[in-house]
Amino acid sequence: MNNIAIKVKNLSKQYRIGEQQTKYRTIRETLTDAVQAPFRRIGKILQGHAYGAADMDETIWALKDVSFEVKRGEVVGIIGRNGAGKSTLLKMLSRITEPTEGMAEIHGRVGSLLEVGTGFHPELTGRENIFLNGAILGMKKKEMVRKFDEMVSFAEIEKFIDTPVKFYSSGMYVRLAFAVAAHLEPEILLVDEVLAVGDAEFQKKCLGKMGDVAKGGRTVLFVSHNMLSLKNLCNKGVLLHSGRVVMENNIDAVISKYLDKDIKHAGETSWSSPEIAPGDDRVKLKAVRVISEGNVTGEVDISKDFWIEIDYWNLEPNKQRMVFIHIHNSMGIWIISSGNLASLTLNKDPWSYRPYPEGVFRTACKIPGCLLNDGHYNISVYIAGSGMSNVIIAKKDVLSFSVLDTGLMREEYTGAWPTVIRPRLEWGTEQLSSK
Repeated sequence: MNNIAIKVKNLSKQYRIGEQQTKYRTIRETLTDAVQAPFRRIGKILQGHAYGAADMDETIWALKDVSFEVKRGEVVGIIGRNGAGKSTLLKMLSRITEPTEGMAEIHGRVGSLLEVGTGFHPELTGRENIFLNGAILGMKKKEMVRKFDEMVSFAEIEKFIDTPVKFYSSGMYVRLAFAVAAHLEPEILLVDEVLAVGDAEFQKKCLGKMGDVAKGGRTVLFVSHNMLSLKNLCNKGVLLHSGRVVMENNIDAVISKYLDKDIKHAGETSWSSPEIAPGDDRVKLKAVRVISEGNVTGEVDISKDFWIEIDYWNLEPNKQRMVFIHIHNSMGIWIISSGNLASLTLNKDPWSYRPYPEGVFRTACKIPGCLLNDGHYNISVYIAGSGMSNVIIAKKDVLSFSVLDTGLMREEYTGAWPTVIRPRLEWGTEQLSSK
């Protein structure tokens, strides 16, 4: 039996951009255009521009020569930045969009959740749309009746099941669409990042359901920007960039490749003047940097202390200022939140709760060595006035840095440490009795 669920070979999709719908034209307009066309072409030649079919419509390749295979039962994450071609790929696999070139073989019944409301008829009720989708998938009515209550309960829309879906909110659309896609037992499930529309609790439930689908031996293709969800759910990844496959490998390797492309290793982000800096007429952010052993760096030895320095212009005199940092790892997990409040510091900041004069200030936070595990981290900076709710500057992911495992903590164990933090802790052993 063929073990391949999806086979994509040289799949390409070209779009015309800037093309406007042709409007009805009078005979006079048509004749005028025919007379003027040669003169327009001569003008373009004199200006150094080519002309012809390619000149008439500008095109872009959303996907170009994409090839990969997915085995039955594999859960594959499709990763890439916005515009990489992820959604276009899933639309072609769902037979919503025709490819320009290449081919895709699908072996099995496909259920897809791509855009809010895709596949729903707005005038039909939720109940009617469930049975319509089941019929499209080739399911028997008896099968759909058996699954109906489970789907409605999962979607949490019991009160609205007989309401036309055109009156549904985007969240209700997503809940029902996912329930239909996942519960009608497709052999292949295609899910785009449309789940981001739902609330956190529903996203968690959806990820759990996709995990159940995968454990049942069915194939899942999952597009998401949430690296943690991809890591937990998928065993394989395909990285797209500018419509082409950059890498196809295990999910950890693909995530690392994707994140490496976006890491800023300079160790500092700065603004040359208050006029272009983030903030307002009270405070402007001047610079954020990572300092290790006296040097600005984007790569920190895991065993060494390092500092995060925040420089800023205070433009409003006689006002208090509070500075906070958030540190997230590459999976988006929130690792550290701290600020220069007295209750949050080991040593009291001398400017804590004091009114600031006008001038340039530097607030720094020390991160001890042997605390963070090796990996990539993002720093977000917040500056507030008096009161934590009075945020003046909120600069998310202003700087990235890497913690490097140099081997100094690897005398006995050389494998991967799966934890978020990796501190050296105090241990001791004593003999309590003897034979």
